[in-house]
Amino acid sequence: MNNRIPIRRTMIGYTLLIALAVVQQLLVFWDVYAQQHYGLLELGITIGSLAALLLGFWLPRGIAVVMIFIFLVSYFVWLVTFAPVKGLTFLELFLIPGSTLVALIIKYSLIDTRRLVERLEELAEITPQVDIDTTLGNKVALTEALVKHSNLAKRYHEHYSFCVAMFKIEFLPLVQESVGSAGYARLLLTLSDTIQKQIRFEDYKFAIDNGRFIILCPMTNKDYLQPLTRRIRDAMMDVHFPDKQGQELQLVVRAGALVFQPEQFEKYEDIDDVIAALERNTETDLIGEYI
Repeated sequence: MNNRIPIRRTMIGYTLLIALAVVQQLLVFWDVYAQQHYGLLELGITIGSLAALLLGFWLPRGIAVVMIFIFLVSYFVWLVTFAPVKGLTFLELFLIPGSTLVALIIKYSLIDTRRLVERLEELAEITPQVDIDTTLGNKVALTEALVKHSNLAKRYHEHYSFCVAMFKIEFLPLVQESVGSAGYARLLLTLSDTIQKQIRFEDYKFAIDNGRFIILCPMTNKDYLQPLTRRIRDAMMDVHFPDKQGQELQLVVRAGALVFQPEQFEKYEDIDDVIAALERNTETDLIGEYI
């Protein structure tokens, strides 16, 4: 709600500005029509209104308020001494400083809006890559981890390697319908805890859309990867989780994995290719070496 205040103030300011401009022009036109004469007074009032707007936009708030006070005193003195007695000169006592105030409202609303936009851009840059509740990294975090570990594996290929594995929930729309939106969020949390219990502290876990979980395991032997993926898959399917009817949810999870190969280094720079290869491997519970 607070984020909308600068925009609302700007809208109100522009509305008042248009209304003041219309009223001032109508008064000037009416005076010219009544007097059949456009003299220095009307010209001075028109220029004064424009000058008031410019001062409101250019001057700081404090100086603008002081200028408004000086104008009110000076104009009132002129009004009771030399000014012709008519509605135009009297109403301009309020309309000209009103223009300055409206210009101030618009200026500071635009400043607040700019600050809000800058703040939102800063927040967008520091958006967390790990969900606080599930401790699952997102696709951005997965991309960074793949780039980091593929570079390490290429540079020290004789001593360092890593594997990635995907676990995909089958029949996802049916699962989501069975547990509801709130239940699905709790299910993700439960599955995240289940995966964490099966992997090492130095391993990474991620979640991307469509019920897909990915783990990245540094320094993991290919022979160990097969039983690891089976153990995690079975643990995920054995999770006890009730659906909306209170019955036990039956999950079907498929697993697929990739073992990093130095000659495939450039392939790991495209996260979508890696995800596609992992998903193909989940169709047959395959551990592959090539994307």
